[in-house]
Amino acid sequence: MNELIHGDCIEEMAKMGAGSVDLTVTSPPYDNLRTYEGSLQWNEGIWKQVLEGLYRVTKEGGVVVWVVGDATVKGSETGTSFKQALYAMECGFNLHDTMIWKKDGGGAVGSNKCYVQNFEYMFVFSKGKIKTVNRIKDVPNGSFGKDKSGVGRRAKDGLHRIEKRKLCSEFKVRNNHWYIPPQKGEHPAVFPEKLAHDHIISWSNEGDTVFDPFMGSGTTGLAAKQLNRNFIGIEKVEKYYEICKARVKP
Repeated sequence: MNELIHGDCIEEMAKMGAGSVDLTVTSPPYDNLRTYEGSLQWNEGIWKQVLEGLYRVTKEGGVVVWVVGDATVKGSETGTSFKQALYAMECGFNLHDTMIWKKDGGGAVGSNKCYVQNFEYMFVFSKGKIKTVNRIKDVPNGSFGKDKSGVGRRAKDGLHRIEKRKLCSEFKVRNNHWYIPPQKGEHPAVFPEKLAHDHIISWSNEGDTVFDPFMGSGTTGLAAKQLNRNFIGIEKVEKYYEICKARVKP
């Protein structure tokens, strides 16, 4: 089931039932970097209301993935992303993981006195004890197929034990910095499909409800649909809402 809503996310979240969402995967506006067809009103007072709303609609044990970056103003980063993470904790969320989305070898130049910026934060918030964790194993394991049995710890009698160990699996759990190239589309800040896909796999199960209050062109919804999750998305800009309807049919 997919529900696509055209409207303001704060107003529309207030209509949603408390504890109705298993997982949110979203990328809010980054300071004042874009105006999104002139619709953007974004400041501390607004993002605080968004985080409060997300806490209310998230189920106990549910997760919010908040992908965000900072603007550079007069040579210094704003630090808004950190303020948002700290406020999410004030709302009651746990900061389950601070992840990095590494884009590619290029990137933005916020200041000619800084290194090239090519990553964004992916804050993973949980409401209480996290319910679902499906860690992705896709990193080749150098010990795969090798018998690591051998001398183990010394026993009480002073002799070393010979331990028989299980063979290592072919792949091990990936790190919390993900290299995923950016993606272009009809939206000025397209969410890579793989990034949405991998977070949905990691923090939800089939049949769960995935939410995106800043739906954009609908990438989170498309990934949720492909992975047999229910999806609720909110988009304020009519142009992008129509794109969502074409990509993520209710």
